[in-house]
Amino acid sequence: MANFSKSNVPQFSVDVYQNEYLPDGGREVNAIVTVTATGGGTVGTAVGASYAPGQGPSAGVAIMVDCSGSMDYPPTKMRNARDATAAAIDTLRDGTHFAVIGGTHVAKEVFPGGGRLAVADRTTREQAKQALRKLSAGGGTAIGTWLRLADRLLSSADVGIRHGILLTDGRNEHEAPEDLKAALDSCAGRFTCDARGVGTDWEVKEVTGIASALLGTADIVADPTGLAADFTQMMETAMGKEVADVALRLWTPVGTTIKFVKQVAPTVEELTGRRTEAGPRAGDYPTGSWGDESRDYHVCVEVPTAGLGQEMLAARVSLIVPQPDGSVQNLGAQGLIRAVWTDDMAASTSINPQVAHYTGQAELAQAIQQGLDLRKAGDMDGATAKLGRAVQLASASGNADTAKLLAKVVDVVDAATGTVRLKAKVAEADEMTLETRSTKTVRVKK
Repeated sequence: MANFSKSNVPQFSVDVYQNEYLPDGGREVNAIVTVTATGGGTVGTAVGASYAPGQGPSAGVAIMVDCSGSMDYPPTKMRNARDATAAAIDTLRDGTHFAVIGGTHVAKEVFPGGGRLAVADRTTREQAKQALRKLSAGGGTAIGTWLRLADRLLSSADVGIRHGILLTDGRNEHEAPEDLKAALDSCAGRFTCDARGVGTDWEVKEVTGIASALLGTADIVADPTGLAADFTQMMETAMGKEVADVALRLWTPVGTTIKFVKQVAPTVEELTGRRTEAGPRAGDYPTGSWGDESRDYHVCVEVPTAGLGQEMLAARVSLIVPQPDGSVQNLGAQGLIRAVWTDDMAASTSINPQVAHYTGQAELAQAIQQGLDLRKAGDMDGATAKLGRAVQLASASGNADTAKLLAKVVDVVDAATGTVRLKAKVAEADEMTLETRSTKTVRVKK
């Protein structure tokens, strides 16, 4: 965790979109909280961190490359993984601390070795790319060991941003599921991690679960030749991060409870269970690292009922960064969620457009996942109903990317009513792409 001087932190803002009016006896308040960070590239400097002046905050990156035996089938897969890692290394900003890990049923330091991170410059980048040539495929897959080694290496450097990039082509067959979960629990909050599955022999829920637990992104690279471009983009995004460990702090008055908190853009991510208590009636929800970007969160609050005409503060939203000494730095942005009781039926029954939109996007993600699970289980009627509903939601919300992915799994008869037929044959890559990207959302049309 970095200590930030106030003038160096990107400017954060909080906007709240809601219909604050409740009917007589109403208790549930819904709001979309938009958090925006601006001013990246010239700010976000971690105090006391070492890096070239003007080149951004100190960062540590660990690249974990699957070297299990299956990476040799076809042999070009391993070569593409080496090339992609080299491309990512070329994208590292000077002064960034980094390491490359080879992952099998054990985790090995490929570069620099010695339980430490290298500091990126022209020489170390070249040395790292030379070391990549020694990567060869052989052995099993135990991803928890890769993550634990990445954690040890990243924690060895005094940096503000800690990030992992993980590539796998297979299932996590050489450790128990509880071992991977324990590793994720251990690493959560210590570094963020993007996860990628290459080919079609890996388990979607494993890869998306890794990214979710470590507040990163997940995606499929069905064709290994696309790895270099994907790795370059991931590293460019990582280099654009300015502040780590930002948390959404929600304070609620007596008698009020938070029903759920979820990120709803750019992807759906459930945060409710990740709350850490932060003093009387306050809790923190982790959001990971930030660069120049904007994200939306759906907050649902249950308030005690009150009389008509009364109003109350349902929740106060702020942004904080935990400090090593146990204190927190408040990033200065704040939003208020309100409740007002009225007998005006038109006011109290109106659904805020942002709330309605993101409720639909969350349902869309759920419908896709349930539909694909039912299809795998052989329940074709159930799958058709769920995927039809997904088509209807994608069409209504203008989520064209998801609509295109759905059209590779179902024949769309009528998008508006969600009338579809399951395709008799679906390419495995198309089904996995739909499942992996099912949580990607579109923002409200202005």
